[in-house]
Amino acid sequence: MKNTLALMAAVSAFAFAANASALEYTPYVAADYTYTDSHTGGEYNGGKVALGTEYNKYFGTEVFYQRTGSDRIHSEDGTNEFSLQSYGLDAYGYLPLGCEQTFALVGTAGFAFEDYKYKFEEMNRKTEHGYGYRLGAGIEYDLTSNLSVRALYRYTFMDKVNGLDHSDEYSLGVKYAF
Repeated sequence: MKNTLALMAAVSAFAFAANASALEYTPYVAADYTYTDSHTGGEYNGGKVALGTEYNKYFGTEVFYQRTGSDRIHSEDGTNEFSLQSYGLDAYGYLPLGCEQTFALVGTAGFAFEDYKYKFEEMNRKTEHGYGYRLGAGIEYDLTSNLSVRALYRYTFMDKVNGLDHSDEYSLGVKYAF
């Protein structure tokens, strides 16, 4: 009985090791230029850095950090400044196209924690924290087996940070796989 259990454990370990080597685990880093239109709080130019992995040619995940520059809005009451910072997690779905599959349609879904900073003429700086759910679509093109370029659009539903309840984000960037 002990020999049978030992044999079953050895076969299970071998089968697990063989299955694990069949997975396509590809880590990558990415850098994107982003343009965000918050509709009520201004328009922001910024950047995003990300660490991600593709588990196969159809699915991946990515953690990111994004920061924008300040947007100044001039009004009768003076100049107001706004900026946005976020970090979170996105799931990626890929649909490879063509015989060589160098193009892929991309769909994303995820969440972000948002820090919305603003300063009005009559008050000091203030930061509000919130979160948002993100949906996106775009395209990715493989320049080489390790280097890709991508263009994405994302719509973020926010939890009313300073009256801000949604934003549109456009990004263009590069991705390097290891």
